[in-house]
Formats: sequence, structure tokens, C-alpha cells
Amino acid sequence: MHFFDIDWRTLFGLSLPLAEIVVRGSVFYWFLFFLFRFIVRRDVGSVGIADILIIVIVADASQNALAGEYRSITDGMVLVGTLIFWNVALDWLSFRFPAIRRFAEPPPLVLIKDGRLNYRNMRRELITESELWSLLREKEVESIEQVKRAFLEADGQISVIKN
Repeated sequence: MHFFDIDWRTLFGLSLPLAEIVVRGSVFYWFLFFLFRFIVRRDVGSVGIADILIIVIVADASQNALAGEYRSITDGMVLVGTLIFWNVALDWLSFRFPAIRRFAEPPPLVLIKDGRLNYRNMRRELITESELWSLLREKEVESIEQVKRAFLEADGQISVIKN
């Protein structure tokens, strides 16, 4: 195959309607956003939910475009562009509007209050006492009585306020 034997129209033309690619990307972004926001909270680590979301789906969309699952490079570029658009739009809206920020980022969840474990919240997030103690030791807490409040933050980290 020679350079000039490439079907440039197939390579760069759209194989699906533009609106279909944008709708597919938008629906999938929001589906995964809700999944990460309301179900996968504590496993997220130190990056935000939207950051992980965009990494995963952009990687998949890019892989499909590169491997030929789409019929054209342009299909993949439009899909990735749609996903990036939603990520940036959600960040911008969260920055500008507190109500959207409250929706997009889960509030801190109390795990310890006044030296007492909140077992209900620990069960909700599937955090065992031994896991919590491991994290408390990292914060140089030797006794539960030393803790005024401990929170599970939106990024999955534990923050501790000592007495």
C-alpha cells in the first residue's frame, strides 16, 4: 500500500452523523459521572471524580478511533472533543455556581465525631475499623479520643481535626 493509495475520505470523513457522536459522548459522560459520583466515592484517590472519568472514557474513545472501531479519525476526534467539553463545562459551572458544586462534588462525610466512630457512615462507604485506624495512624493519631472530627473527603482522602 502506497501513501497515495489511502482512502482519505474514509480516513477523515465522518462515518456516523455528527449529532449521533455528540449525543453518544454526552450520554455516556453523564452516565459515568453519576456512577462515579454516587457509587465509587472512596476508591477515587487523590484526583477528582471528573478527572478519572475523563481519563477512562477519553482513553477508550481514543483507542476506538486509533484501532479502527470507528470508520474515521474524525469520529474519534468529535467524541473526545465532546467528552472534554463536558469535563471543562462541569468544572467551570462548579467554580461559578455553588449549587452545581454541591451536586458535582460530594460533601465531606463524618466518620468520627467527638471521639466516637460513626458506624453508619463507615458501613455506607464500606470502610472497616482497621482501614480507618490505618489512616488515623498516618495522621499520627494514637487514640480515638484525640479526634474531634474525621471526614471522608470528596477526593477519597481522610481529613482529621484533632482536639
